Amino acid sequence: MTVGSLLAADLVIAVLAAAGWLGGGAASAARRRPLARGLAAVALLATVVRAITITALARAGWWFAAEKVLIAAPLSLAAVLVAGPRLLRTPGDPRSVAVPLLFAGYANSAALLVTVLHGYPASAGAGLLAVAGVVTATAVSWRALNARPSRAVSRAALVVAVAALVTGTGLAATPAAAPAVPHDHEYREARTVGEPTRRFTLTAGTATVSVSGRDVAAWAFNGQVPGPELTATVGDVLEVTLRNRDIARGVTLHWHGYDVPNSQDGVPGVTQAAVLPGQEFVYRFRADQAGTYWYHTHAVSDVGVRKGLYGVLVVRPAPVTGVDVTVPVHTLSGLPLPAPRTEPVEAGTPVRLRLVNTDSTTHRYALAGAPFQVAAIDGSDLQGPTSLVDTAVLIPAGGRYDLVFTAPATPVALFVDGRAVYSTGPVATATGAWPVLDPLTYGAASPAPWSRFDREFTLVLDRGLDLHGLLPRYAHTVNGAADPDIPPQVVRPGDIVRFTIVNRSLVVHPWHLHGHHVLVLSRNGEPATGSPLWLDSFDVRPGDVWVVAFRADNPGMWANHCHNLAHADAGMTLHLMYS
Repeated sequence: MTVGSLLAADLVIAVLAAAGWLGGGAASAARRRPLARGLAAVALLATVVRAITITALARAGWWFAAEKVLIAAPLSLAAVLVAGPRLLRTPGDPRSVAVPLLFAGYANSAALLVTVLHGYPASAGAGLLAVAGVVTATAVSWRALNARPSRAVSRAALVVAVAALVTGTGLAATPAAAPAVPHDHEYREARTVGEPTRRFTLTAGTATVSVSGRDVAAWAFNGQVPGPELTATVGDVLEVTLRNRDIARGVTLHWHGYDVPNSQDGVPGVTQAAVLPGQEFVYRFRADQAGTYWYHTHAVSDVGVRKGLYGVLVVRPAPVTGVDVTVPVHTLSGLPLPAPRTEPVEAGTPVRLRLVNTDSTTHRYALAGAPFQVAAIDGSDLQGPTSLVDTAVLIPAGGRYDLVFTAPATPVALFVDGRAVYSTGPVATATGAWPVLDPLTYGAASPAPWSRFDREFTLVLDRGLDLHGLLPRYAHTVNGAADPDIPPQVVRPGDIVRFTIVNRSLVVHPWHLHGHHVLVLSRNGEPATGSPLWLDSFDVRPGDVWVVAFRADNPGMWANHCHNLAHADAGMTLHLMYS
């Protein structure tokens, strides 16, 4: 069982335990003794089983079990000690068992809420709020059932509840230290890169585009979705003028995966102001990285990218030989892009398919009809790629794979999630059962370039209630905080930096660090054994622990966020900054 499966199983078991105890208490209050004992027995069993899942999660990593060990376990133990002995008695009035069973239900429910609403890291504030809730709910139930507690007991319960509530609320609502955002002019100063050799103009505006024969309202660059494909040869100097015609919320250009100087990165409020209607901004940088990349707005990116403000950037080391095709995959108003295309290719012609996932979720790609190699991932060439056949690849949000093959005399087709998007002729092949390539084991290995690390950071991805804003919100969190309250990671130029990225939530988080490619060292404790894997986008699935590293060689203030852009908008964004 994977750690992700354990996390899901633990949540289900916790719900069963809480429901069983509460149901048993309600049945006991209704004088339905057999039903009460049955439900309580189920709850007791679930509580015991949960002890096993918590132990397994703790062995997988303290990140996965901290609040369960420190808060849920003591509350569950108290529930068993209070309610368990009452189940063995045969009182005259079954209602006398109701309050202990309800107490157990409240205790397990509070522990469950700590996991769901607070998550990682475990805190004294969350624990005290849980205790306050349990004590208050138990006291109210006691009164409602006419159990008539003594005045001393009532006063003690009131004091405990109020003290826990006040102290817990104070601790939970105390804002984290505000991140130090640098305003160093050096970060914002564009580097001298020479006179442009390739000039482009992109005008952002509302538009109506045709998708699968339907007119769709979109936001578009130059009136098309995707925007124009920008191409260059290594050594070119690109100059891209961005104009905003009528996108009221503003636009920018972020060069996804391209390690541009910080001033050209296109992040509003960090490297530039958003370009408002009637304004323009000029980006200029040298094309010194060959490969497949893409560009998109980073202003209100969750909305802007989804509505069509994106395009492909391809930098080639030399003029094109053979067939070179880009396939940016996107979902616009629920409709898939691109439209299927068929292009006959002469047998023996080298073909390169540049696959770009511009959505916020993972897509499955399968090439049928010819052996192929994965030549590059995220713009970086792989070392010693081997021939693959009947094998699918999963590309995370923002990621790119380059597939190369020699065209055979028979047709070849590329399928995305079972839909043919590119072919050289008719192909009828079922690809759904094909195994998926693991890029960490593909290609020829070589030693890591570093034997030491100057900075080490851990990012624990979760969900939780963010109380630090004007209004509470249920946020995607990093280390228990949400943007803008996540402290930045501070590095120095030349540092070798190691990130451990842990996902203790139940959804996938495609991770993306701006301005740098990271070298994958391990995933879930298993070292990467294939070609050195330099990524800028990778899926951290539920229960995953990725360890990656990079050299801090691009000074500035860089966004570091989940590329499911709805998650980033809901709090899962932080920054890497150079001291």
